[in-house]
Amino acid sequence: QVQLVESGGGLVQTGGSLRLSCAASGGTFSRYPMGWFRQAPGKEREFVAGISSTGVATYYSDSVKGRFAISRDNAKNTVYLQMNSLKPEDTAVYYCNAVNWNTPTSRFDSWGQGTQVTVSS
Repeated sequence: QVQLVESGGGLVQTGGSLRLSCAASGGTFSRYPMGWFRQAPGKEREFVAGISSTGVATYYSDSVKGRFAISRDNAKNTVYLQMNSLKPEDTAVYYCNAVNWNTPTSRFDSWGQGTQVTVSS
């Protein structure tokens, strides 16, 4: 089972940027399509972005398309989420997980601790 550790969150003003990282260990990271999810207070966890195992293809939720970019470095067992033009509604705890390719569903049952992103208005 792959273990995942998210980092890079913080407090940022509306319109600002952050880059999240997710470091994987304990498994064959490069074989899995990966994704980012987020959970805002009082809401269910939702899909944000996904990337193929090779990094060639990506897909996004409509709410972040054009503002966020997912990427990965298989040599470093790390997946990234570049977040630009942040809005208060992007405030949430962000998690990474493997995804079932081209769907908004996660693959692993276990989750990391997540990283908090707070966007002030």
